[in-house]
Amino acid sequence: MNTREAYNKWAEIYDTNENKTRDLEALALRETLQAIEFDTCLEIGCGTGKNTPWLTARAKQVTAVDFSEEMLAKAREKNRSENVTFHQADINLPWDFLTIPNDLVTFSLVLEHIENLDFIFNQAARVTKTGGYCYLGELHPCKQHLGTKARFRNGTRTQVLTCFTHNTSDFVLSAKKHGFEINDLKEFTHPDDNNSVPRILVLLLKKTA
Repeated sequence: MNTREAYNKWAEIYDTNENKTRDLEALALRETLQAIEFDTCLEIGCGTGKNTPWLTARAKQVTAVDFSEEMLAKAREKNRSENVTFHQADINLPWDFLTIPNDLVTFSLVLEHIENLDFIFNQAARVTKTGGYCYLGELHPCKQHLGTKARFRNGTRTQVLTCFTHNTSDFVLSAKKHGFEINDLKEFTHPDDNNSVPRILVLLLKKTA
């Protein structure tokens, strides 16, 4: 089962099953972006729309993108604001779903499924205004090195998705190559993790060139 098929299947239970990573990333996004002003936002990996209402309440226009048609269907059901537009797209291909640069681009639990970070940051730079921001909320590399991957119960078996491990330096160096600098870096540990390694890595990048 490829990543798109897996998320289409996962969409049936994504909002109702226990998912500490999903819930913690939502909190991380709000904490990180609460002081940032933005009129336009490109939300990459909107999923079933867990962050979309918060973003649409802050922005005049949000473009929400996901690879999975079924995830997008759930997001559309929950988010009927006039200032949000949904698109199904593979971000490994040129981003022709957006032509106007945005104040903010967000990635939520997306880049573990992406092998080529350079292409992603190249496209992100193209659609981010100079002085604008790029938010990454990703499964922490330490969790990845310990064997954690995106997964869900599919009937009687556990479906493990295809994932790629990226170190913090991989994100930073690729982002820097395409005109971003680090504005903030945070690590989030879930209260139930008993002070183990962080679960979520957050990078807030600012486009300077």
